[in-house]
Amino acid sequence: MSIGQLMKHRKLGLSDEQAVEMYTYMQKARKFDERGFVLQRSGKIAFHVSGIGQEVAQVAAAFALEKGKDYFLPYYRDYGFVLSVGMTMKELMLSVFAKAEDPNSGGRQMPGHFGHKKLNIVTGSSPVTTQVPHAVGIALSAKMKKQDFVAFATFGEGSSNQGDFHEGCNFAGVHKLPVILMCENNQYAISVPIHKQVAGSIAERANGYGFPGVKVDGNDALEVYRVMKEARERAVRGEGPTLIEAVMYRISPHSTSDDDMLYRTKDEVEENRGKDGIPKYRQYLVDCGLWSDEQEAELLERIKQEVNEATQYADQAPYPKPEDTLLHVYGNEGEVR
Repeated sequence: MSIGQLMKHRKLGLSDEQAVEMYTYMQKARKFDERGFVLQRSGKIAFHVSGIGQEVAQVAAAFALEKGKDYFLPYYRDYGFVLSVGMTMKELMLSVFAKAEDPNSGGRQMPGHFGHKKLNIVTGSSPVTTQVPHAVGIALSAKMKKQDFVAFATFGEGSSNQGDFHEGCNFAGVHKLPVILMCENNQYAISVPIHKQVAGSIAERANGYGFPGVKVDGNDALEVYRVMKEARERAVRGEGPTLIEAVMYRISPHSTSDDDMLYRTKDEVEENRGKDGIPKYRQYLVDCGLWSDEQEAELLERIKQEVNEATQYADQAPYPKPEDTLLHVYGNEGEVR
């Protein structure tokens, strides 16, 4: 492999430090996700929804956006994304334990329904794909105010068949809004495989709404970053939306309530585990001379400690009080809304 190929991240505008930082967030997301399964199986938490196999695209997308400026509307598997834009391991743990300090919803929402006002993460709801028209509405405000931020929403390929997706795309296309929509095509809408969900290409659906659709290997961190960076540049130039289809594979079951062996085989899962983008990206860093076995061991030990500390803190934190159930649901008299 040539030097030019090895240093692709530099050509894309990423420093060596940023390239390594991306890897740390991929591993953080993976280790949090793995802990979630352990906690549910041991009876510590009630439910965990997983995104193992999807972290690479999530982290790469986050690094192409502007924290503190852009608005983010992730879907329920996006641990890699929300960690990369500023959420902490402790905050995620508070969410899965449904504790009062949880910044997403004060422990009143299911895990994976992210929301963090200080980080511009807009709270999602349980019906899938509602975040798409919300992102489009935020992008409309950017255009009306003549501000150069973008709205970014993620969703699964099953969600791309919902009316909210198509209505959002149509409105965004008509008004050339600064919104980026990324489909994390993980091959399964719970148990339904892609060939029974989608006729044709998800990315090509953008053509019908008058803006570009791009299909990218979701296991290739730097390609996802490149596509995302170009999409953001288009958006802030006033050239409108982009639909990105990042193709990947959900290695884990849909959630802790799912028996994935009912709809796929162990051989299929293991074959796709071999295509996992995290070890591939690690090897890229090694080939570039930016990573070593010693650094790997140190990182994993540091993350293990962080996960342990977050788990212990969240486990001991207080639950919401019954009287807080309707907190922030109804406005107080005289409150500005």
